[in-house]
Amino acid sequence: MTRTEGEIATNTDPTGSWSLVVPLKPLARAKSRLGRAVGEERPRLALAFAQDTVSAALSCPAVRDVVVVTDDPVAAEALTALGARTVADVPAAGLNAALEHGARSARADRPDAAVAALNADLPALRPAELARVLDFAAAFPRTFLADAQGIGTTFLSAASGVELRPFFGGPSRARHLASGAVEVPPAGLDSVRRDVDTGEDLRVALALGAGRRTTALCAPAAGQACGSGH
Repeated sequence: MTRTEGEIATNTDPTGSWSLVVPLKPLARAKSRLGRAVGEERPRLALAFAQDTVSAALSCPAVRDVVVVTDDPVAAEALTALGARTVADVPAAGLNAALEHGARSARADRPDAAVAALNADLPALRPAELARVLDFAAAFPRTFLADAQGIGTTFLSAASGVELRPFFGGPSRARHLASGAVEVPPAGLDSVRRDVDTGEDLRVALALGAGRRTTALCAPAAGQACGSGH
C-alpha cells in the first residue's frame, strides 16, 4: 500500500525486498541528445524525468528503497525530498562503475538485498508494470529488460548474494544476454522500456502517460519545446 504525502511517495507497508539503483548525470550534461528538441528546457526535463521515475518506483510495493547515484546537488536535493537516498558518484568512472557503487551502497545497509539498476529517464513508469518486472526477476540470479528499441537496457537485476555486473551503454541488450542474464519478456511493459533520449521518445512517453512533473513542463503553458522537435 502506498500513499502520497505532498511531494513524497510513501510506502506504508515497507516490506518490499528490492533496492533500486538509479544513476543520474549532472543536469547540465544530462540528456544531451534531447537538446535539439527541447532547447533550454533540457536540464529541467532531465530532472523531471528522474523525479517521475523515482516517484513511481517508490510507489511500487516490491521496492524497499531507491539509491540515486548523482553528483548534481540540485537533483540530489529534489530526489531526497521524494524519499530516495542519494550518494555521490565516487568512482567517477562512467555509468557502470556508478551502478556498481550504488549497489554496494544499497547493500552496505542490507547485505542480503536484491538490487536492480533502473534508468533515470522513464517518465511514464507505472508502478504495476515495474512490479511485474521485479516479480519475474525474483526467480533468477540476474535479469534484464531491453529498451523500446530492443538494443539497450532499462533494467538489470541481481538477486541476494549475486553481483550486479552491469554492461550498460550502446548495444547493452546483447552484452547482458552474453553475460548470462535472463531477459524479461517485454510484452505489456511499455512504461518500463520507454527511456527518453530524443524528441520522438518524449512524445511517445507523453502518449503513454508521463508523470506529472514531465507533463507539466510539456504542457502548452510551459511552452511548445516538448512537442516541436524533430
